[in-house]
Amino acid sequence: VQLQASGGGLVQAGGSLRLSCAASGRIFSRSAMGWFRQAPGKEREFVAAISSSGDTTYYADSVKGRFAISRDNAKNTVYLQMNSLTPEDTAVYYCAAGRGILATSRDYEYNYWGQGTQVTVSS
Repeated sequence: VQLQASGGGLVQAGGSLRLSCAASGRIFSRSAMGWFRQAPGKEREFVAAISSSGDTTYYADSVKGRFAISRDNAKNTVYLQMNSLTPEDTAVYYCAAGRGILATSRDYEYNYWGQGTQVTVSS
């Protein structure tokens, strides 16, 4: 499976961005998908996850109510809609495909990772 993330960029605080992650391969619809991020000098952290069917989502407390994860299995694509962005959201965002079907925050449950897309929020 190959994952290609896109949609990052520079945005002012309070603005919005929509990240996309296109997956190749036939297992996409059988895999939970997740978004993680890594800010400079910090460890990678969980952002959001969605089950393989899309009926269950899971968010980090820091983004709950502001971010929304969704997926289109017909297009092999997962999305992350990010609203009310703050400078603290500045990071490289990575999408990942899970080993199983359940949404999870545990990064060791993901075995395929995209290359990352930079999100920069200015104050």
